[in-house]
Amino acid sequence: MAETGGVSEGPRGPARPLPAAEAPFDAIGLARMLLRTIRSGALATIDGEGMPFASLVTMATDVDGTPLMLLSRLSAHTRNLLADPRCSLLFSQGGKGDPLAHPRLTVNGRAMQSAEPRARERFLARHPKAKLYADFPDFAFFALAPEAGHLNGGFAKAATLTPAELLLDLTGREAIVAGEGGAVAHMNADHADALALYATAAGETEASWRLSGLDPEGMDLMAGDRTARVLYPEPVSDMGGLRKSLVAMAARARSGSPAEGSTGA
Repeated sequence: MAETGGVSEGPRGPARPLPAAEAPFDAIGLARMLLRTIRSGALATIDGEGMPFASLVTMATDVDGTPLMLLSRLSAHTRNLLADPRCSLLFSQGGKGDPLAHPRLTVNGRAMQSAEPRARERFLARHPKAKLYADFPDFAFFALAPEAGHLNGGFAKAATLTPAELLLDLTGREAIVAGEGGAVAHMNADHADALALYATAAGETEASWRLSGLDPEGMDLMAGDRTARVLYPEPVSDMGGLRKSLVAMAARARSGSPAEGSTGA
Protein backbone atom coordinates (compact mmCIF):
# COMPACT_ATOMS: atom_id res chain seq x y z
CA MET A 1 0.00 0.00 0.00
CA ALA A 2 1.43 3.37 -1.03
CA GLU A 3 0.91 6.64 0.82
CA THR A 4 1.31 10.13 -0.62
CA GLY A 5 1.19 13.08 1.77
CA GLY A 6 -1.66 11.73 3.87
CA VAL A 7 -3.57 9.86 1.12
CA SER A 8 -3.61 6.09 1.28
CA GLU A 9 -3.76 4.27 -2.08
CA GLY A 10 -4.36 0.56 -2.29
CA PRO A 11 -3.47 -1.69 -5.21
CA ARG A 12 -6.93 -1.09 -6.65
CA GLY A 13 -9.45 1.70 -6.53
CA PRO A 14 -9.07 5.40 -5.81
CA ALA A 15 -6.90 6.95 -3.11
CA ARG A 16 -8.52 7.30 0.29
CA PRO A 17 -7.77 9.83 3.03
CA LEU A 18 -6.03 8.54 6.12
CA PRO A 19 -7.52 8.75 9.60
CA ALA A 20 -6.31 11.98 11.21
CA ALA A 21 -4.23 10.11 13.79
CA GLU A 22 -2.25 8.42 10.97
CA ALA A 23 -1.82 11.46 8.72
CA PRO A 24 1.77 12.73 8.28
CA PHE A 25 0.71 16.28 9.17
CA ASP A 26 -1.23 17.90 12.01
CA ALA A 27 -4.67 17.13 10.66
CA ILE A 28 -6.43 17.65 13.99
CA GLY A 29 -4.79 21.02 14.60
CA LEU A 30 -5.54 22.24 11.07
CA ALA A 31 -9.16 21.08 11.24
CA ARG A 32 -9.72 22.80 14.59
CA MET A 33 -8.12 25.97 13.25
CA LEU A 34 -10.54 26.03 10.32
CA LEU A 35 -13.48 25.46 12.67
CA ARG A 36 -12.44 28.40 14.83
CA THR A 37 -11.43 30.94 12.18
CA ILE A 38 -13.87 30.58 9.27
CA ARG A 39 -16.92 32.86 9.68
CA SER A 40 -19.02 31.78 6.69
CA GLY A 41 -19.37 28.73 4.53
CA ALA A 42 -21.61 26.42 2.55
CA LEU A 43 -24.41 24.57 4.33
CA ALA A 44 -25.70 21.49 2.51
CA THR A 45 -29.14 20.24 3.52
CA ILE A 46 -31.64 17.75 2.09
CA ASP A 47 -34.84 19.12 0.59
CA GLY A 48 -38.30 17.55 0.60
CA GLU A 49 -37.56 15.62 -2.58
CA GLY A 50 -34.35 14.16 -1.22
CA MET A 51 -32.14 16.43 -3.29
CA PRO A 52 -29.07 18.20 -1.87
CA PHE A 53 -29.46 21.95 -1.35
CA ALA A 54 -26.40 24.16 -0.73
CA SER A 55 -26.58 27.69 0.66
CA LEU A 56 -24.30 30.29 2.26
CA VAL A 57 -24.48 30.78 6.02
CA THR A 58 -22.48 32.53 8.74
CA MET A 59 -20.90 30.36 11.42
CA ALA A 60 -19.37 30.47 14.87
CA THR A 61 -18.37 27.79 17.37
CA ASP A 62 -19.29 26.81 20.90
CA VAL A 63 -16.56 26.45 23.52
CA ASP A 64 -15.87 22.85 22.48
CA GLY A 65 -15.85 23.72 18.77
CA THR A 66 -19.42 22.70 17.93
CA PRO A 67 -20.47 24.72 14.84
CA LEU A 68 -23.20 27.28 15.50
CA MET A 69 -25.52 29.02 13.03
CA LEU A 70 -28.23 31.68 13.21
CA LEU A 71 -30.91 30.78 10.68
CA SER A 72 -34.21 32.23 9.56
CA ARG A 73 -37.18 29.88 9.52
CA LEU A 74 -38.20 31.56 6.25
CA SER A 75 -35.09 30.15 4.54
CA ALA A 76 -35.18 26.95 2.54
CA HIS A 77 -32.21 25.47 4.40
CA THR A 78 -33.96 25.96 7.76
CA ARG A 79 -37.12 24.26 6.53
CA ASN A 80 -34.96 21.42 5.27
CA LEU A 81 -33.21 21.03 8.64
CA LEU A 82 -36.47 21.04 10.57
CA ALA A 83 -37.67 18.16 8.40
CA ASP A 84 -34.33 16.32 8.24
CA PRO A 85 -31.43 17.50 10.46
CA ARG A 86 -28.74 15.74 8.43
CA CYS A 87 -26.40 18.24 6.84
CA SER A 88 -22.81 19.24 6.22
CA LEU A 89 -20.84 22.47 6.55
CA LEU A 90 -17.88 23.48 4.42
CA PHE A 91 -15.18 25.58 6.12
CA SER A 92 -12.88 26.94 3.40
CA GLN A 93 -9.92 29.19 4.15
CA GLY A 94 -9.61 30.66 0.66
CA GLY A 95 -6.88 33.02 -0.44
CA LYS A 96 -4.86 34.04 -3.47
CA GLY A 97 -4.14 31.69 -6.35
CA ASP A 98 -5.72 28.31 -6.91
CA PRO A 99 -8.73 27.93 -4.56
CA LEU A 100 -8.04 24.20 -4.32
CA ALA A 101 -4.56 24.84 -2.92
CA HIS A 102 -6.01 26.21 0.33
CA PRO A 103 -7.22 24.10 3.29
CA ARG A 104 -10.89 23.24 3.70
CA LEU A 105 -12.91 21.10 6.05
CA THR A 106 -16.28 19.42 5.60
CA VAL A 107 -18.18 18.52 8.77
CA ASN A 108 -21.09 16.10 8.54
CA GLY A 109 -23.69 15.74 11.25
CA ARG A 110 -27.12 16.76 12.43
CA ALA A 111 -28.13 20.35 13.14
CA MET A 112 -30.74 21.00 15.81
CA GLN A 113 -32.21 24.21 17.18
CA SER A 114 -30.44 25.37 20.35
CA ALA A 115 -31.85 27.47 23.18
CA GLU A 116 -28.53 27.45 25.03
CA PRO A 117 -27.73 31.09 25.99
CA ARG A 118 -24.05 30.47 25.33
CA ALA A 119 -24.81 29.70 21.67
CA ARG A 120 -26.34 33.15 21.30
CA GLU A 121 -23.47 34.86 23.14
CA ARG A 122 -20.71 33.20 21.18
CA PHE A 123 -22.38 33.62 17.81
CA LEU A 124 -23.04 37.33 18.35
CA ALA A 125 -19.50 37.85 19.62
CA ARG A 126 -18.33 36.49 16.27
CA HIS A 127 -20.98 38.32 14.23
CA PRO A 128 -21.86 41.56 16.09
CA LYS A 129 -24.02 42.89 13.25
CA ALA A 130 -26.36 39.92 13.68
CA LYS A 131 -27.62 41.58 16.90
CA LEU A 132 -29.87 43.63 14.62
CA TYR A 133 -32.01 40.62 13.76
CA ALA A 134 -31.03 37.79 16.13
CA ASP A 135 -34.13 38.29 18.28
CA PHE A 136 -36.60 38.45 15.42
CA PRO A 137 -39.24 35.75 15.99
CA ASP A 138 -38.39 33.93 12.75
CA PHE A 139 -34.69 33.48 13.64
CA ALA A 140 -33.20 30.71 15.76
CA PHE A 141 -29.77 29.38 16.67
CA PHE A 142 -28.77 25.93 15.49
CA ALA A 143 -25.91 23.70 16.67
CA LEU A 144 -24.42 21.03 14.41
CA ALA A 145 -23.46 17.85 16.28
CA PRO A 146 -20.53 16.48 14.22
CA GLU A 147 -20.52 12.86 13.17
CA ALA A 148 -17.51 12.97 10.85
CA GLY A 149 -15.06 15.39 9.33
CA HIS A 150 -13.19 15.36 6.02
CA LEU A 151 -10.12 17.58 5.80
CA ASN A 152 -8.30 18.58 2.65
CA GLY A 153 -5.19 20.45 3.72
CA GLY A 154 -3.97 21.11 0.18
CA PHE A 155 -2.35 18.90 -2.46
CA ALA A 156 -2.02 15.28 -1.26
CA LYS A 157 -2.99 16.19 2.30
CA ALA A 158 -6.31 14.60 3.20
CA ALA A 159 -7.63 13.06 6.38
CA THR A 160 -10.84 11.94 8.04
CA LEU A 161 -11.72 12.99 11.59
CA THR A 162 -13.94 11.64 14.32
CA PRO A 163 -16.15 13.86 16.51
CA ALA A 164 -13.64 13.48 19.35
CA GLU A 165 -10.87 14.79 17.08
CA LEU A 166 -12.92 17.75 15.90
CA LEU A 167 -14.19 18.85 19.30
CA LEU A 168 -12.54 19.58 22.64
CA ASP A 169 -13.33 17.38 25.62
CA LEU A 170 -14.56 19.79 28.31
CA THR A 171 -14.59 17.21 31.09
CA GLY A 172 -12.78 18.71 34.07
CA ARG A 173 -12.63 22.07 32.32
CA GLU A 174 -16.05 23.34 33.34
CA ALA A 175 -14.49 26.32 35.12
CA ILE A 176 -13.25 27.66 31.79
CA VAL A 177 -16.72 27.37 30.29
CA ALA A 178 -18.30 29.10 33.29
CA GLY A 179 -15.74 31.88 33.40
CA GLU A 180 -15.41 32.54 29.68
CA GLY A 181 -17.87 35.42 29.43
CA GLY A 182 -16.29 37.37 32.28
CA ALA A 183 -12.77 36.73 31.03
CA VAL A 184 -13.61 37.89 27.51
CA ALA A 185 -15.27 41.08 28.77
CA HIS A 186 -12.33 41.80 31.10
CA MET A 187 -9.69 41.28 28.42
CA ASN A 188 -11.51 43.47 25.90
CA ALA A 189 -12.12 46.26 28.43
CA ASP A 190 -8.77 46.33 30.22
CA HIS A 191 -6.16 44.47 28.19
CA ALA A 192 -6.41 45.59 24.56
CA ASP A 193 -2.63 46.00 24.58
CA ALA A 194 -2.15 42.34 25.49
CA LEU A 195 -4.57 41.23 22.76
CA ALA A 196 -2.54 43.23 20.25
CA LEU A 197 0.60 41.47 21.49
CA TYR A 198 -0.99 38.05 21.10
CA ALA A 199 -2.08 38.89 17.56
CA THR A 200 1.28 40.25 16.43
CA ALA A 201 3.11 37.33 18.03
CA ALA A 202 0.80 35.10 16.00
CA GLY A 203 2.01 36.76 12.82
CA GLU A 204 -0.91 39.13 12.35
CA THR A 205 -0.52 42.79 11.38
CA GLU A 206 -1.36 45.58 13.80
CA ALA A 207 -5.08 46.27 14.19
CA SER A 208 -7.73 46.84 16.84
CA TRP A 209 -7.95 43.21 17.88
CA ARG A 210 -10.59 42.06 20.33
CA LEU A 211 -11.34 38.74 21.96
CA SER A 212 -14.48 36.99 20.71
CA GLY A 213 -14.09 33.79 22.67
CA LEU A 214 -11.74 31.52 24.55
CA ASP A 215 -11.61 27.85 25.49
CA PRO A 216 -9.25 25.40 27.16
CA GLU A 217 -7.01 25.21 24.06
CA GLY A 218 -6.77 28.78 22.83
CA MET A 219 -8.43 32.11 22.09
CA ASP A 220 -10.27 33.60 19.12
CA LEU A 221 -9.41 37.15 18.06
CA MET A 222 -11.17 39.47 15.65
CA ALA A 223 -10.34 42.76 13.92
CA GLY A 224 -13.20 43.77 11.66
CA ASP A 225 -13.72 40.81 9.32
CA ARG A 226 -10.33 39.31 10.09
CA THR A 227 -9.89 36.44 12.52
CA ALA A 228 -6.96 34.84 14.30
CA ARG A 229 -6.63 31.73 16.42
CA VAL A 230 -3.96 31.80 19.14
CA LEU A 231 -3.12 28.66 21.10
CA TYR A 232 -1.86 28.63 24.67
CA PRO A 233 1.51 27.01 25.37
CA GLU A 234 -0.52 24.11 26.73
CA PRO A 235 -4.24 23.49 27.39
CA VAL A 236 -5.72 24.94 30.59
CA SER A 237 -8.40 23.56 32.89
CA ASP A 238 -9.19 26.43 35.26
CA MET A 239 -9.14 30.22 35.41
CA GLY A 240 -5.91 30.27 37.40
CA GLY A 241 -4.14 28.31 34.68
CA LEU A 242 -5.65 30.59 32.06
CA ARG A 243 -4.34 33.71 33.77
CA LYS A 244 -0.85 32.23 34.07
CA SER A 245 -0.82 31.33 30.39
CA LEU A 246 -1.99 34.78 29.29
CA VAL A 247 0.62 36.53 31.43
CA ALA A 248 3.38 34.25 30.13
CA MET A 249 2.26 34.75 26.53
CA ALA A 250 2.26 38.54 26.92
CA ALA A 251 5.74 38.46 28.46
CA ARG A 252 7.01 36.26 25.66
CA ALA A 253 5.48 38.56 23.03
CA ARG A 254 7.07 41.63 24.64
CA SER A 255 10.44 39.92 24.56
CA GLY A 256 10.04 39.23 20.87
CA SER A 257 9.85 35.45 21.18
CA PRO A 258 7.53 33.77 18.64
CA ALA A 259 4.15 32.40 19.72
CA GLU A 260 4.09 28.65 20.25
CA GLY A 261 0.89 28.09 18.31
CA SER A 262 -1.07 30.46 16.13
CA THR A 263 -3.18 30.59 13.00
CA GLY A 264 -5.16 33.24 11.22
CA ALA A 265 -7.62 33.86 8.39
